[in-house]
Amino acid sequence: MKRDLPSSGAGWNASSTKKEVLRKDKMTAQFIDLSAAADFMGPGAVEVSRYQTEITDLVRRRGIFGQRIKQSPATGHPSRFFEQTDIAALSASNAFVDPRNITPAVAAPSRVERSVPLKALVSQINYSMFDLEVGAQQSQFAYLQAKDLTDAVEGLLRTHDKALWNGTDTSLSTPTTSQYYGAAGQINDGGNVATIGVGQSIVDGLKTTVAQMVANTSYEVRPSAIYANPVLLDLIDRELKAAFNIVLSTTEVAGGIRVKTLSTQAGDLPLIPEWTLGYTGTPGSGTAVLPAYIVSEEMIEYHWLTDPNPRVFQLGLSGSLANQHVVVKFGGVVVKGASYAHYKVNVDR
Repeated sequence: MKRDLPSSGAGWNASSTKKEVLRKDKMTAQFIDLSAAADFMGPGAVEVSRYQTEITDLVRRRGIFGQRIKQSPATGHPSRFFEQTDIAALSASNAFVDPRNITPAVAAPSRVERSVPLKALVSQINYSMFDLEVGAQQSQFAYLQAKDLTDAVEGLLRTHDKALWNGTDTSLSTPTTSQYYGAAGQINDGGNVATIGVGQSIVDGLKTTVAQMVANTSYEVRPSAIYANPVLLDLIDRELKAAFNIVLSTTEVAGGIRVKTLSTQAGDLPLIPEWTLGYTGTPGSGTAVLPAYIVSEEMIEYHWLTDPNPRVFQLGLSGSLANQHVVVKFGGVVVKGASYAHYKVNVDR
């Protein structure tokens, strides 16, 4: 490259100016393979690939159920608690006596020891040092490392939310698998299961079941929500519209999430769509079974160890110079009062 340099009469120092020129060239010089990167090359135009900095992301993450149940610190492994099954009450024949000949009968409360085993969820994400440095030098997706780590945590929580309902373990006292004993399994094993036949009203069946729960003479049951697959909740909407032209009112169940409510003897219960609750068959064929769960959420607890949220640990560099991050969560879910405070309703359609 030809440069016009000042004459020596202007106080020019040849050596210092040469160094300055070289320094600027080193700061700005780049080598780009245009033939490999170009989408089009022509007279006066070279088109290269560019991308939006935001990545389209509508991937499903968390469910609502895990955000609404109680979070309790575990007492140990397993986490233990007591459940009272009766008070110190007597029958009428023993409680009422001759006032001139008082002979009281002895009574005592009934309590049962319960426990819930803690389970472990873990995932790992590795970042290649080379790829990180290439990304940093390109400066196009500078946020991607943080996003992927956040998604690693969200991915673990999505698996956690699925297992809260559908975990494959079958016992709280003697665990059979490494997964949670899901709330659906605990409620089903509790024995409170009703069925709404093909020709029967879904709304009437749910309201009747809630009324039976509230009418329990041994336990003060107060259901707080009805969870079901969105397909079943759509059938409820259609039934009410077809029969009474009714549009259900709504309520907020989580940050920014509003759902329909159903008026029952326990008040207006939110009809919460739960994508983790599946169903069998094809609705309308007469062979489909769509379950709904009427639950008392204050009686469902997640017992956590150390922290209710997943924790992220950064390990040292591996032999391949990869940054390693491990996400871990310890805990277990327990449905207290599974045999009286909750109900499973199978809807045949």
